[in-house]
Amino acid sequence: MLVPLGVSLIYNEYDSAFAFGASALLTSLVGTIMARRGPSDLGNVHRRDAFLVVAFSWILAGFFGALPYYFSADIPNFTNAYFETISGFSTTGSTILTDIESLSHGNLFWRSMTHWLGGMGIVVLFVAIFPQLGVGGKHLFMTEAPGPITEGLRPRIKETSATLWRIYLALTVACGLALYLAGMDVFDSINHAMATLATGGFSTKNGSIAQFDNVYIDTVLTLFMLVAGINFTLYYLASRGRWRKAISDRELWTYLAICIIATVVVTINIIDRHGGVFTALRYASFQVLGVVTTTGFGTDNFDAYPPLSRLLLVILMFVGGSAGSTAGGLKIFRFMVMAKACMRELVRAFRPQLVRAVRIGGTVVAEDTIRAIFALFSLFLAIFVLCSLILAAMGIDIVTATTAVAATLGNIGPGLARVGSVENFDFFPMAAKWLLSACMILGRLEVVTVVALLLPTFWRR
Repeated sequence: MLVPLGVSLIYNEYDSAFAFGASALLTSLVGTIMARRGPSDLGNVHRRDAFLVVAFSWILAGFFGALPYYFSADIPNFTNAYFETISGFSTTGSTILTDIESLSHGNLFWRSMTHWLGGMGIVVLFVAIFPQLGVGGKHLFMTEAPGPITEGLRPRIKETSATLWRIYLALTVACGLALYLAGMDVFDSINHAMATLATGGFSTKNGSIAQFDNVYIDTVLTLFMLVAGINFTLYYLASRGRWRKAISDRELWTYLAICIIATVVVTINIIDRHGGVFTALRYASFQVLGVVTTTGFGTDNFDAYPPLSRLLLVILMFVGGSAGSTAGGLKIFRFMVMAKACMRELVRAFRPQLVRAVRIGGTVVAEDTIRAIFALFSLFLAIFVLCSLILAAMGIDIVTATTAVAATLGNIGPGLARVGSVENFDFFPMAAKWLLSACMILGRLEVVTVVALLLPTFWRR
């Protein structure tokens, strides 16, 4: 919080600076009290402890992260402030703001910074910084890290998370520099770089990226959204000279194929809307990458697209990016495993004696992993249906209700109808905003971490 405090002082926004100072002081005070009253041995963190630590860290991060908005009166309603904060930390990008540009520079920077911190994960950052977590840090890392990371980068979890953060920082700097050279000013380029690498989607402008109306900015963001949706493990392998292993990854090529095919389909489908192939390609590629990586930036109102493009983009919301990326959604790796597992069962229907392992790129996927993936899909679908029904019971129309839940549970940002790419979530009743905030946390922690806390058996010794 001291960083946006400094930004507020640079722009002579003293009310905002006071809000960040008070928020930082209160957060530090509570943190100090908790640290002093907590256990002295932090190395003994077990799996169940990790579930609790991660879930409640995110809930409390939303509470304390909302204080600058609330204290500065930029968002005077605490429910709205909490929604905006959780949307930031979870890299969802849904917003209740109707006039984004009315916020102070400090709060605009804080919005983007919550994205950036949440992108790689708050807990992963702490594991990278605090070595006293020791072996227990492994449970925290695996519970919070975005998606199933298929290969350990380093033997020690602290070094692994630190390596991920160095790669993340380097890509953010590269994106910010590219945006500056493309025509953004320094403030906007830093903010949009943080939101892009986090696949968050918060912009400093009311009209999002469309307000810049710059083909070079669109191109830079399209490329870096593509980059952010790739498994960060592959960047590590490439940095160590293991290019062949990195580029042979099956999920990488599946991800690229999905992006290319979807872009071609949407381009053809919206040519009449934009009057030319290249203009249609510019907008189609941006919307496809914005949705499949769950970034949610907008340069066009895709809710006005033909039915084929709209449906395809909704499907991509559920798919998401690669495992081990900052993207949301259910992750391409899981769809690949499910597809191969379903194919195996189809063959077994007429060849019951067949014994065949599920392989992805030559690597055998453990049966426990397959069962966990199917369980995750089942839980995700059940929560999606339940929350959609609750919103419908509040009087929200079907398209808005279902896509709002999909957008928050998948950490995407925009949906369709009243939560489309040029709309916002301000009209929802307070109860709905708390429900959707819970969906964002569930989606960011990939459901199981939070749902497990609701089981009575979790609390038994």
